[in-house]
Amino acid sequence: MMDIALLKGRPARLTVLNFGSFRVHAGPRDIGICGFLITTNAGEHVLIDSGFPAKYADDPHRATEEDNLGIFGAVLSITTDNMPAAQLALAGVSPKDIDLFILTHTHIDHLGGLFDFVQAPLLISATERALPKPLYWSGGQPWDWPDRQYVTVVDDARIGPGFELFHVPGHAPGQIAFLLELPQTGPVLLASDAISRPSEMDEAFDTAWRPEQAIASAARLMQIAQQRDAFVIYGHGPDQWPTLRKSPAFYD
Repeated sequence: MMDIALLKGRPARLTVLNFGSFRVHAGPRDIGICGFLITTNAGEHVLIDSGFPAKYADDPHRATEEDNLGIFGAVLSITTDNMPAAQLALAGVSPKDIDLFILTHTHIDHLGGLFDFVQAPLLISATERALPKPLYWSGGQPWDWPDRQYVTVVDDARIGPGFELFHVPGHAPGQIAFLLELPQTGPVLLASDAISRPSEMDEAFDTAWRPEQAIASAARLMQIAQQRDAFVIYGHGPDQWPTLRKSPAFYD
């Protein structure tokens, strides 16, 4: 595993950010939209993912129509309280305090803050960044890549002490996941949409971009979790979501 040393401190606190809720027609299933704030013992702040574009808080119905997202699902609740700034504020952090911004991949429910936190480098898979445009949503890719500082990774990497990144394509070309070592909670695996929910593994990732890759990536992550005895937080686990501590609560 390569060491890119973007952080000086070790993860000291993990805060789950509530970016709203969404109903997927398939199932149907109601899911939470999550992001993460990691604070290190050196006082650094890392933001992982950023929810839907802000227009979904302004007018979710109009935004859904613009993006033709209604063929996939429907917004249940996304308000200004679910935007990154408000969620960070609950944890006592402002957008300008973010030292590193990470996108696990560029689907519409993760990349909403793509143009924000410009003082922070944006860490992203090189595979994802090489796409002509961010993935956004299959109804269209209206956004171009902004002019900002990018840090790209091509494989697994250690981005700081006790903070590992895994390249796990399948759900998306550049999907990444993370393992944190917290002082009290211990190892935590942030699977993101590499495993959105446990049942996805039983379904053989039949809706993934590349199901065979997704199956292999999920198996690898679960093996890592088992070996490290890690607490796994799934990308959109309907059963897990209500049980997670959310901002301002945290895991330490």
